[in-house]
Amino acid sequence: MPLAPERILLLDSYDSFTFNLASLCRKAVPSSQIYIIKNDELALSELLPFLHYFTAIIVGPGPGSPDVAADIGVVKHLWKLDDHHLLPIFGVCLGLQSLATECGATIKRLPVVKHGQVSVVEHTGTDIFKAVGIVEAVRYHSFHAQPNGVEDLEVLAWASDDLGVEKTVMALKHTKHPFWAVQYHPESVLTRGGGIEVMTNFWSLARSWNVTRGRRIRSWDSTPSGRFGAPWPNPHPPLAATHPSHPGTVLTSTLHLPGANTEAICELFDAKDESSPFVMLESLAQPGRFTIVGCLHPSSPRITYSIGDGLLSLHIGESVSHIHLESHDVWSWLSSFMSERKACNGSYDLPFWGGLIGYLSYELGVKSLGVPSTAAPAEKRHPDANLVFVERSIVLDNKTDIIYLQSIIDSDEEWLGETAARLKLAIPNYTTRSYNAVPSSTKVRPGTATVILPDKELYISRINNAKEYLYAGDSYELCLTANTRVALNDPTTHKASRHSSSWERYKHLRELNPAPHSGFLRLHPTTLLASSPERFLSFSRPPGSTFQLRPIKGTVRKGPGITRAVAEQALRDVEVTQFCTVEEYKTVWQLVSVIQGRPTEGADVLDSRYANGALGWELLRRSLPPGSMTGAPKKRSVEILQTLEDNERSVYSGVFGYWCVGGGGDWSVTIRSCFKYDDRYTQMSEPSSPTTAESATDSNVEEWVMGAGGAITALSDPRVEWDEMTVKLQSVLRVFGIAIPRGN
Repeated sequence: MPLAPERILLLDSYDSFTFNLASLCRKAVPSSQIYIIKNDELALSELLPFLHYFTAIIVGPGPGSPDVAADIGVVKHLWKLDDHHLLPIFGVCLGLQSLATECGATIKRLPVVKHGQVSVVEHTGTDIFKAVGIVEAVRYHSFHAQPNGVEDLEVLAWASDDLGVEKTVMALKHTKHPFWAVQYHPESVLTRGGGIEVMTNFWSLARSWNVTRGRRIRSWDSTPSGRFGAPWPNPHPPLAATHPSHPGTVLTSTLHLPGANTEAICELFDAKDESSPFVMLESLAQPGRFTIVGCLHPSSPRITYSIGDGLLSLHIGESVSHIHLESHDVWSWLSSFMSERKACNGSYDLPFWGGLIGYLSYELGVKSLGVPSTAAPAEKRHPDANLVFVERSIVLDNKTDIIYLQSIIDSDEEWLGETAARLKLAIPNYTTRSYNAVPSSTKVRPGTATVILPDKELYISRINNAKEYLYAGDSYELCLTANTRVALNDPTTHKASRHSSSWERYKHLRELNPAPHSGFLRLHPTTLLASSPERFLSFSRPPGSTFQLRPIKGTVRKGPGITRAVAEQALRDVEVTQFCTVEEYKTVWQLVSVIQGRPTEGADVLDSRYANGALGWELLRRSLPPGSMTGAPKKRSVEILQTLEDNERSVYSGVFGYWCVGGGGDWSVTIRSCFKYDDRYTQMSEPSSPTTAESATDSNVEEWVMGAGGAITALSDPRVEWDEMTVKLQSVLRVFGIAIPRGN
């Protein structure tokens, strides 16, 4: 009889490092099957019957305290298993603290917390440290265990660099049971010597213990399969299309028009008309090179959804269908929608052939985390998902100056020809006019703008509150933000209501703050002006897709004497590596990491039943909201931020971008941006839309919202954090000709 494969049960305490830890387990035991459950998913009585199906348990890290039942869940009971259910267990961080607590040790707060810092770890060279040399380990903890006098625990490793603590316990073993644990994070990319080496040793010890005890692992059957599902990684399969269809064909033609630019093309397709929907995404800095212009027509499908609503709205022309989601959620419905609209034979070098363009709000991502919502009821909300399906588009290659005209509408060659003729006629005239034109000013007239900035002292007090959560071990980092509002009340700008002051402001923004992920989205009632430096997630066309994240943490304002070397010193307290590099933008220096991955073999194979790119879409769903805008661990951090921030973030710190009918996608974090809601152009057939007090009393009032904030750590200086927030804010406020007063 063949031996059962080694199976790992990983208990997730709602931590952001869980999948990193699973990956480390896979490296240590490549043939293992890893099953992940939350620490509060099963009670002990429910879990016990399944333990014989697993070789060992990994107890992952997590926020909070081992003394708090809601933080530790079922983990606290595992250290007291009876002989019949006993099996090897390896704990990490909170896992070590739980083992220590249940064996009688005390847990105390560190005088200075260790969040993301590297320590040299000394060890005995035995057990899980057998044949392990020098260990440099990343630490994320506010508490430490003191097992003095506890006879069932033996200290295997320690650190000696903590103020006020002679030796901080870094690893423990139980002297009678097969339990081992480390306080540091072996899965961290910067841990050296104590990662894969220690995990491999644990597996050697676990196997030996199982063999010595004659413990047999049960064969997998329908009973555990029904409870634990498929092993990790196991992205849910995308929803099958309701009406599978043959992929459409992308029609493409090209032009080379020297002098053609984004503004000229956009203004030929209603960018200047405030009443018309319009979408454009562009790259004004590395690493991008393309501009995507949606050539919308009256019947271009529009999709809007508000969280808490069981209905999704599909707008086509003058009609609006309110679709009951029923067994769907908005994510699976959109996956099904895209599955029916696949296309092929486009130019493979272009990022976009047609598809969905729009934004997803921060709160939509929070909902995906399972965090209880504090959002307003659906009937009082603006859209949390606002997307348009683009069937005709223009892509400008800013490197070669080639213009690509594209359509996924059958037999649409006539439009391609007419559009080419329009561009040939209009571009030279536009270029001539642009040389002689006086740039329109977006500076507001005196007395017509009201600027509501965050209260400085309140914001600083919230930073101090955030740090208390960090000291208490509830989070490693909290991205605290606040909204600024600019209310414009200038009747002269509304005399010609169709002329778009929003477009003029975007043109000014792209000049002041050119960014690799910029965009102008006017999808009524929402208008978004974006100049984001941060890609959240991109995925190339399948099969063999590449998924890329480019999170940003750390900002320094550019200025005299602020060189790359100065920025690197300010942004990092260790040597800058390939994982965290400083990138230059027009107004700031930013600390950027690049993370890439590819799916397992066959995971994104083209299949007529599923949407191309559905795996990327599922990854997007599972990854929101952006971790660079929440902190870590994400779920607990989001819950804390709900108590520290007074308003919803809405469009800000969500994502905007596209999902191509060919299966690729690119979504950026909505930062360095501003948005407004304008219900004047909402279709009459739409359900009653929310209105602000200002719009209810005066249709001339135009309110823009911009968010800004920063990552708060235990080492943060509150006033420096305020300054960083205003640096980010100022890059957008300048579009209105507004400066933050000195002293603020």
